[in-house]
Amino acid sequence: MNCPKCKNVPLLDSTLAENLATKHCAECKGTWIPADNYETWQASQSKSIQPNLSKLLEVDYVQSPLDTKAALCPECQRYLSRAKVSLKSPFYVERCANCGGIWCDHGEWNVLETIGLHTTIQQLFSSGWQSRVREQHQSEQERQAVVDKVGTELAARVFELAALLEKHPNGDFAAAYLMRRFDKDRGSYISDHNH
Repeated sequence: MNCPKCKNVPLLDSTLAENLATKHCAECKGTWIPADNYETWQASQSKSIQPNLSKLLEVDYVQSPLDTKAALCPECQRYLSRAKVSLKSPFYVERCANCGGIWCDHGEWNVLETIGLHTTIQQLFSSGWQSRVREQHQSEQERQAVVDKVGTELAARVFELAALLEKHPNGDFAAAYLMRRFDKDRGSYISDHNH
């Protein structure tokens, strides 16, 4: 069985985590995780590990130069499908849709472990997961835009107020009040400048 990225380099037996038998490439340091081995190991893992999406943007990871290279499954020669993990420097985990084997380029498993995704890699390939990641990313970009527009100090107060209003049973009423204040001020500003 050869490395899907280095083509002619044979994969060697290794272990990734306790009792998780894998194959690794001595050349690119990538790891092949056969589906049966992963499922057996996964069943022995604690169900309490929850992915921490907020950590996605904190992890600094240098993407493997081979990450963008398309690859064939070393077991059944089908193309590996890819799932994006959105860090500051995103990367792709690859999986064979046919046999379920998983390929991690060098360092990717460690990142998955850090953010608590190593025990549920299959979910990365679901559309629900991908849309949750997009929402998280959009939310972070929105927060950053607020910081850029009003500064760190005021942004912190805006976020604090937003969190308080979200929890309050009549928070939507207060938010509507704020919106009316800005619409009214903008309306009078426009009419003042049209005269």
